[in-house]
Amino acid sequence: MPEPRSGSRPTLEAVAALAGVSRATVSRVVNGGDGVRPHLADRVQTAIQELGYIPNHAARTLVTRRTGAVAVIIPEPEARVFSDPFFSRQIRGISKELTAHDTQLVLLLVEDHCDYDRIERYLAGGHVDGALAFSLHTDDPLPAIARRLGMPMVYGGRPGWTSGPGEPDRVTYVDADNREGAREAVRHLLAQGRQRIAHICGPLDQTSAVDRLSGYHDVLPAAGPELVAVGDFTAAGGAHAMAELLDRDPSIDAVFAGNDLMATGALRVLRERGRTVPGDVAVVGFDDAEPVAESADPPLTTVRQDVEGMGRMMARLLMERLGDGREGRNVPGPVITETALVRRASA
Repeated sequence: MPEPRSGSRPTLEAVAALAGVSRATVSRVVNGGDGVRPHLADRVQTAIQELGYIPNHAARTLVTRRTGAVAVIIPEPEARVFSDPFFSRQIRGISKELTAHDTQLVLLLVEDHCDYDRIERYLAGGHVDGALAFSLHTDDPLPAIARRLGMPMVYGGRPGWTSGPGEPDRVTYVDADNREGAREAVRHLLAQGRQRIAHICGPLDQTSAVDRLSGYHDVLPAAGPELVAVGDFTAAGGAHAMAELLDRDPSIDAVFAGNDLMATGALRVLRERGRTVPGDVAVVGFDDAEPVAESADPPLTTVRQDVEGMGRMMARLLMERLGDGREGRNVPGPVITETALVRRASA
């Protein structure tokens, strides 16, 4: 960008003088307003480039009533967010879409329940135009906070809460077809001749875990509680659940884990117990998380969901909603993306 002509910062007035237009015309061009003839807009842009003019963000916010920023809220501890590749892939998709809309991403994490007061104050302070949130639990206060503030929101994952007073019957969310993905995983194990198929599910206060458990039972309605153990979407949780399942029923010959990290924990315990994979026990995960699934030993058969694509879709829906000014009306329905089984050596 060219250097300004003098030591002082270029002003709107300077741009207007160089372009031969009014200050109001420059303001409309800078703030993305309508009603400026194309040849005048081109002159303004040329003057901006020549002078090295940089819009004043605070002044622009007063005019447009937009901050140019979106909050991404993840109600999970920092340690989990930065150790699970699911989160980085979702954030990457969101970031790419927001960048395409010249919008900043502000990341807000929830270490414990008291952090919601901080988040509510931040959202209420007008620092962002809207928010994206994913990995919510059924008792999460965030939807109620968004309702109180009238904050435009798009969620990642099927809502597990009920609508509040005055809230639309539907909220905008993006999710994978978790239930069908689980069905596909279990059908694959059955096709391999497996007879005692266990399931390590995620925490049941999250709808993704509930839907994957439901898909498991859709295919195996007679599976008893001894074949299901609850994990926490971490490798350690998967290892603990796998040990619990083997202690209950040593005849287990297959495991469907609710995500890839829990599947890697299961693989570790199976090795420690002297079980070969897939010889003695076949294992299927969920997510196709990079690099977890491919670097597992053996490489993990898993259900792929387009996590980055879901992040992009969340951001796109929010930007569309902000662009048409209909924050609380005409709320679009859910966007459900497909899943696909990826066959590798573990099953």
